[in-house]
Amino acid sequence: MTAPDRFRSSNSPTGRFAELLLHNGRFYTLDPAQPWAEAVAIRDGRLLAVGRREEMEHLIGPDTLVRDLEGAFCMPGLHDMHTHPDLALNPRYADDLDVGIEDPTPEQLAKAIRDYADSHPGDGWVYGQYWVRYTFREAGLKPGREWLDSILPDRPVALLDRMWGTMMVNSRALELAGIDASTADPRNGYLERDELTGEPNGLLIDGAYALIHAAMPPTPAKVLRQSYREGVHFQSSRGVTAAKYLHVCENRLDALKYLDDAGQLTLRVEAAISWQDDIFPVRRRWELLAGERHYYRSARLSANAVKFHFDGTVEPRSSFLITPWPGEDAWRGKLNLTPEHITDMVVDMDRRGIRVIAHCTGDAASDVFLDAVAEARRRNGFSGVRHQCAHSTILHPGNLKRFRELEVIAEFSPAAWYPTPFASGARSGYGMDRLKRIYDFKGVLAAGGIAVFGTDWPVASIDPWLALETLVTRQNPWNDDPACFGEPISLEQAIRVATLNGAYAMGLEKLTGSLETGKSADFIVLDRNLFEQPARNYIHRTEVQLTFVEGRPVYDRLGQFSDTALAAVWQGEPPRIEGVNA
Repeated sequence: MTAPDRFRSSNSPTGRFAELLLHNGRFYTLDPAQPWAEAVAIRDGRLLAVGRREEMEHLIGPDTLVRDLEGAFCMPGLHDMHTHPDLALNPRYADDLDVGIEDPTPEQLAKAIRDYADSHPGDGWVYGQYWVRYTFREAGLKPGREWLDSILPDRPVALLDRMWGTMMVNSRALELAGIDASTADPRNGYLERDELTGEPNGLLIDGAYALIHAAMPPTPAKVLRQSYREGVHFQSSRGVTAAKYLHVCENRLDALKYLDDAGQLTLRVEAAISWQDDIFPVRRRWELLAGERHYYRSARLSANAVKFHFDGTVEPRSSFLITPWPGEDAWRGKLNLTPEHITDMVVDMDRRGIRVIAHCTGDAASDVFLDAVAEARRRNGFSGVRHQCAHSTILHPGNLKRFRELEVIAEFSPAAWYPTPFASGARSGYGMDRLKRIYDFKGVLAAGGIAVFGTDWPVASIDPWLALETLVTRQNPWNDDPACFGEPISLEQAIRVATLNGAYAMGLEKLTGSLETGKSADFIVLDRNLFEQPARNYIHRTEVQLTFVEGRPVYDRLGQFSDTALAAVWQGEPPRIEGVNA
């Protein structure tokens, strides 16, 4: 028999006692009136009381479950404001090619392609990830159709780069997609071409590679469900209680609703519908934006956002910059939509109450986006919608204060905000002057703006603790190299970025993001006090013992509630997701 619904409304009766009381903890609340507490009482998913244990004795009834946290450090749940579990995990469940090397050389990539083709005989697509341009440059090779044709000419091959900004394909893939010299560049991307003949060279930039995806079979529903389930499981086990899943279509929303209905969506998800076919075709885009998105709405799932690629990425030099790229006289990158298109769209979405999340890696792209939001505020007044500048890789100093003035969220992604071979190899293309102000958390916060982080998995690790540590250090967490990229912020600031600021970015700051009486009981119990040791090589090793959402444990590492009515959906060690559990 189906369990009865327990939704509450304004006149629903309330109990006298707490359902759960946790005490002897070190709760870092983010409530300025009470920064620390030792106990919390929970009823109906909300924090009934936050403070000292002796103040809560009257809330303990005959059925109250009382648990001693034995001095554990607790804090609000983390908010990952930009990630793509489907894009990262689909290859695993669809049995696509996954090179499995962070920065593969052309030789390693070629071997992976041949091995995959040998183990998957036939004439089907060889599709997968990843390759990176800078290893080709180091090897003195040009990526593209000719290189792929020399590896595997008889089957269609399509490979994404690690930044998800370029797809490399062979001649057979171009043929099946009907792409040749007469194919026009889409506005949201372009085809790299031979300068003399105009023939595509096999590198499709930004939205152009949706032309290839349109020629391929769509991702099966079973694969999407498995990918999201594994991503949700991992995020819950690492203390994430809210996330934004960017670039969704009707099929992805169906998969998320499937998990929600099954009780396996153990975090709050804001899903952003793709405005254009930037990655894959979206067949029911206009129906979703017109109102069909509300079909998916629940306490855990919302699709009231839309995602745009305003510009590209660093490696193909498609980030849209205010001044030319190093070594160029005029090339500033590419704006994937006209300013008029952007302005009208932002004004319209703002009027409809739909959040715009705009991919802006170049300082000119974010400049255009902020101009469009300013026009929306002029025409509509403040609608209550906080739009989001995604990545915010390079920001013009003059725009830092505008995030506060326009109530726009500055979201930063950790793919290269600390030194790694990838960061040094790929991001160096921006030039040293721009690298000095890369991912300027400190500047936005100092100007009074709201900054958040998004892991942008699979471009970077989905593990939020790696992002949190490197926010505080801006240094490589696995060595003693003193080099850092950009300006670090304090641990207190970083925790606020990862919790209350994230809730604010979702319009949920009155519901979650801090531990205050009346708010949802969304919090995590850790194996260490984040303030006890220097951040470097300490925070990213954090283990989450318990994750609570709406007053119930959704992840229980040690099975502390397994013998109660509060048994968690996920128990035991986090799932192994290659490259992020090290």
